[in-house]
Amino acid sequence: MRIRRWLAVAAATLVALVPGAAGASTATRDEPYRPQVHFSPERNWMNDPNGLVWYEGEWHLFYQYNPEGAQWGNMSWGHAVSRDLQHWEELPVAIPYSADEHIFSGSVVVDERNTSGFGAPGAPAMVAVYTSWYPATGIQAQSLAYSTDRGRTWTKYAGNPVLDLGSREFRDPKVFWDTRSGQWTMAVVLATEHKVSFYGSSDLRSWRHLSDFGPANAVGGVWEVPDLFELPVDGDPQRRKWVLVVNLNPGAVAGGSGAQYFLGDWDGTTFTAETVVEGEPAPPAGKLFADFDGDYAGWTVQNDPASGPGPFGTGPYPGTVPGQQQVSGFQGRALVNSFLGFDAPRGRMVSPDFSIDQDYLNLLVGGGAHPHLAGTTTDAVPVGAAPVLDFELPDGQTYEQAGWTATGGLRGRAPVVGPARSERGHVGEKLLTTFYEADSTTGTLTSPEFTIDRNHLGLLVGAGGHLDAGAGRTVVELLVDGQVVRTGTGNFSGFMNWRSWDVTEFRGRSARLRIVDQHTGGWGHLLVDHLVATDEPVLPRSVETAVNLVVDGEVVRTATGRDSERLDWVSWDVRDLAGRPAHLEINDFNSGGWGHILVDHVMFADRPAPGELERYDWVDYGKDFYAAVSYDNVPGGRRIVIGWMNNWQYAGSIPTSPWRGAMALPREFGLKTIDGEVRLVQQPAGRSTALRGGGAAFTLRDATVPPGVLDLPAAADGSVLEIQAEFELRDADRFGLQVRAGDQERTLIGYDVGARRLFVDRTHSGLVDVGPLFPGVHSGPLAVDGNRVRMTVYVDRSSVEVFGGAGETTITDQVFPSPTSDRTRLFAEGGEVLVRSLTVRPLRSVWG
Repeated sequence: MRIRRWLAVAAATLVALVPGAAGASTATRDEPYRPQVHFSPERNWMNDPNGLVWYEGEWHLFYQYNPEGAQWGNMSWGHAVSRDLQHWEELPVAIPYSADEHIFSGSVVVDERNTSGFGAPGAPAMVAVYTSWYPATGIQAQSLAYSTDRGRTWTKYAGNPVLDLGSREFRDPKVFWDTRSGQWTMAVVLATEHKVSFYGSSDLRSWRHLSDFGPANAVGGVWEVPDLFELPVDGDPQRRKWVLVVNLNPGAVAGGSGAQYFLGDWDGTTFTAETVVEGEPAPPAGKLFADFDGDYAGWTVQNDPASGPGPFGTGPYPGTVPGQQQVSGFQGRALVNSFLGFDAPRGRMVSPDFSIDQDYLNLLVGGGAHPHLAGTTTDAVPVGAAPVLDFELPDGQTYEQAGWTATGGLRGRAPVVGPARSERGHVGEKLLTTFYEADSTTGTLTSPEFTIDRNHLGLLVGAGGHLDAGAGRTVVELLVDGQVVRTGTGNFSGFMNWRSWDVTEFRGRSARLRIVDQHTGGWGHLLVDHLVATDEPVLPRSVETAVNLVVDGEVVRTATGRDSERLDWVSWDVRDLAGRPAHLEINDFNSGGWGHILVDHVMFADRPAPGELERYDWVDYGKDFYAAVSYDNVPGGRRIVIGWMNNWQYAGSIPTSPWRGAMALPREFGLKTIDGEVRLVQQPAGRSTALRGGGAAFTLRDATVPPGVLDLPAAADGSVLEIQAEFELRDADRFGLQVRAGDQERTLIGYDVGARRLFVDRTHSGLVDVGPLFPGVHSGPLAVDGNRVRMTVYVDRSSVEVFGGAGETTITDQVFPSPTSDRTRLFAEGGEVLVRSLTVRPLRSVWG
């Protein structure tokens, strides 16, 4: 069902973008999944917010933008303005890229004192401080541009760059006027060193180094987009703290990209943090099952003969394999490390059987973020498959000589001998590739005719991933009577996997396969092999790097790494499995980047082990809040922040068209003392009440929700909503809301009483095949306030944003449900809960 929906969305995308096709003229701001109360560009790719500044009554939103397509590239500064932080006017590109310079992230200040000399008395310039990326060298340096017409046109400073260390990882300057030191201050990252560097300047042109902060707390990915500002605590202007926001990719608390923060003091030169966490988290006491300090002690090692030497060796490995980044976080002398042979080899380890006799199974896990997915197989070729097309042509024979039709740069080409099968996943010796002259080659290859004589076709496809005709497609098409009836592509990976087409309706008819490469950017090529016919759908190969708990032949718990060589605790609540026989499987079926897994110290315990990332402070606990940065020059000193509502794990694959990328709601930050600790709190900025009125509000008070799901009246339904809810604890284990719900779809927004955590569960939210790391449950700590739990939820066509308690816990997640999934429901599990108050208000579109 989900595969058919994906193909339908992809087909609609192609129709909308093919020149001359129906509906190809302009975006309507009413497309499927188009946010109605969040900013998104009319078309093309958008990521990080840049240059957020208030000036002369306008909120300026600059952002990373590709003016030429809906994938990352050609980075320029897009531009939009608003007078209320809700309704946005999209303006022409502010600072465009050139062949010599791409415009990466940065900030904008209003130079009221004309320190730069770019303005005039009484007419200050807006000055952009941004990262220049020079494609010829890969160097990143800091540069200036200025505007004297309210940001409508920009002039680059002739003396650029103004700060250049000769580094490839030096970016994202955030500049502000520091009243304490009487100078401009820049926070900028040394990304791979996990440092924020601070610089000072009197004129924005010449900068001197002040100090560095970091590494500290979460360092599982590169540090990006820093921000430093001061806030009062509990509204007291005499009690203030500084906040340093550091965005991280990957390695955030929900996986992939996210934003952490530190509280501390800034003295005009140095940031001193109060919230750096020191030392390793100690696991709770328990019964050790495997410490991997000696040998594998009864574990069975199974290696794939096609992948060469096994990834697990003959015993645990003492730390870091030569050629591997530093491995840390394990205990004792050794661990399971499947990096042996680098990322290419594949294999499995199976534990001895055991009986589950304690509440939690805790283990240390690291390595690649490739989760176990149901409905995958370890078979290299589907059982019973009949070959239709392969690429085992005699040496020197071209596709045309074998009966194919070729166009463009694919004329005169022949299949290539692939590397080790474990590296590409092909069948046999040769495969089709369109990677010639790097990614610059374009063209098509069309096969000879063949007859569809079974119900399903399967095809190995890798690389590619581009469905956007505007940016250039990399797709494989099935043609029947000259018409495209099925389409597939890769997933931005050099490893090939099976794509399956149900062709029952075309059985007995002639068909052709067409390879289309129109893309010249990153992953602008295709790898194709081995078209087969089958009676049943072809399952994709497993590419997991995962530890699985198996009971009665079924995977009941699973864990994977975070694309990091640092191991962290994973805890499984196994109370529901008490007394049942089980075993563990450690699987490495991935031969791409981060195609390995690290495991250590498996133990049973009565309490969960605390994860390292849970000890740090996070701006948002959801999957889709990144590059959070604040506005400069805001009247009254309010701190307004916007984040990119996406995640780099799947940002290029979200099913939106003709745009890709949206911003989260603008938020006002504050500091509040909660349970004796100062916490960052957030609330939506702007006047959300102005968007109310799309219909009558639904209210409910003092209602008991019994165990199960409670349907609400139609007045509570909708796809664009503001929901305010207050629950009083009774005996339910979990409770909350279902939004964007339908027959098989729902997004759960709830509270886990035992864990004291707010959560969003999007595993059944609609289209979840966006990427293997998209489905999931994302949660953050939220204490009960007087036996009550409060939450405010903003539901849009493709997102939910949840503000828990006083705003100390927020969760932002994208969702892609069917348009008809618009029900709102209440649920309780394990007992009942009391709804003290519930108000559901429909919201009007900001697009009019």
